[in-house]
Amino acid sequence: MRKKAAWILLVAVLALLVAPGAFAQAAPAAEHTTNWVGVAAALALGIAAAGCGIGQGMATGAACEGAARNPGAFGSIRLAFILGVVFMESLTLYALLIVLIK
Repeated sequence: MRKKAAWILLVAVLALLVAPGAFAQAAPAAEHTTNWVGVAAALALGIAAAGCGIGQGMATGAACEGAARNPGAFGSIRLAFILGVVFMESLTLYALLIVLIK
């Protein structure tokens, strides 16, 4: 059974390697180029959004844990949490602004 699965996998990989060459078209005129600035800006926005999401998740978890451990400090924990989330979100909005400018 393993040998059969290995052959099927090998055929699939070969088909995936041959397909781009088989379906390739002639290159268009040199007038069309890729806008690498736009690609880099979109990649930067994706990284900024991912980092913001991870940071906000970690901050939310830490704020919930802190409030659960010390309910008397909930007000100051909430204030610090909201301020931190605002700063994280503003970084993502700045990255979006850069993407829209470019």
